Amino acid sequence: MADLTQPPDIDEALRRLIEQPSYAARLLVVTARMLEMDATEPMTDVADRRALNIATDVILTPLPQAVRDDALARATRARPVLTDGITRGEAALRLRAAARDLG
Repeated sequence: MADLTQPPDIDEALRRLIEQPSYAARLLVVTARMLEMDATEPMTDVADRRALNIATDVILTPLPQAVRDDALARATRARPVLTDGITRGEAALRLRAAARDLG
């Protein structure tokens, strides 16, 4: 049980918050996870849209509209080109790399 007589450690709380990936990075990671479910299948626009839609619903739905808009815009700018001719697994690797760059 937490000791309510002691003030919370603000520095620790801020450190934990800063270390968490941004919402934009989380969008890219969840999109990658969705694509990895069929890693050997070819990457298509339909698969990309479905994976991104699921990620958007999961990550952004509970957030205020301004935060959702910003995160989606940042993720969109950071997204690599996922052209036909690669597998969904390769697309997922590219998305994860972009998420790491976003932080």
